[in-house]
Amino acid sequence: MDLLTEITGRAVPSARAPQLAAPGLLAVLALAAVAVAWWPAWRVLRLVVTLVHELGHAVVGVAVGRRFRGFVLRADMSGHAVTVGRPSGPGLVVTTWAGYPAPALLGMLLVWLAAKGWTAPVLTALLAGLLVALVFVRSALTGLVVVGSLAGVAALWWWREDGLQQHVLVGTGLVLLAGAWRHLASVLRRVGPSSDPGALARLTGIPVLVWQVGFVAVLALASWIVGSEVLTVLSR
Repeated sequence: MDLLTEITGRAVPSARAPQLAAPGLLAVLALAAVAVAWWPAWRVLRLVVTLVHELGHAVVGVAVGRRFRGFVLRADMSGHAVTVGRPSGPGLVVTTWAGYPAPALLGMLLVWLAAKGWTAPVLTALLAGLLVALVFVRSALTGLVVVGSLAGVAALWWWREDGLQQHVLVGTGLVLLAGAWRHLASVLRRVGPSSDPGALARLTGIPVLVWQVGFVAVLALASWIVGSEVLTVLSR
């Protein structure tokens, strides 16, 4: 019973959740910028962005009735998630589409929910999601990234400190959003037939450019929402 109480206590928002303040947010913004711009840090963090990309395919695939078989991450920032179902149709289209928006949308949610004081349930959901993802790992590097992410989330969740959780989640959201733009920029520069836009064009007959513009629009919307939240905090 005590263990259940401990777990429940870490999964619900605090009644005295701290308000995100400008000084802390400025520090998080600076650290996130360094993390994305400094190559040694980005070389590691980009794998987390790819992880969210591939799990975006998986989650949407399952949501539309496909079966998720597994996924792999590669050191060059690429990856592959395998879902099984109809070889064509809207289900496959939305599953294929989901990858590039996933890091930006998750990043937006992390920033917005953390700023509102919902860090505990967010971390609980992330922890549960990573535990499920661990079952579908299909390579050593993928396992290393998932286990590393799981360890970080679990530590932050268990040794609960609301202020620290809030700043880490905001920073993670910012890194995911910036990383989504970096990943998308790579595919915009060179669209191969096996890339998501190339696959979408092949599945639907809609030109690659339309899919690229759609990705940019989703990322721009997520960036606008995050930017609005940041400006609100800084203007207090």
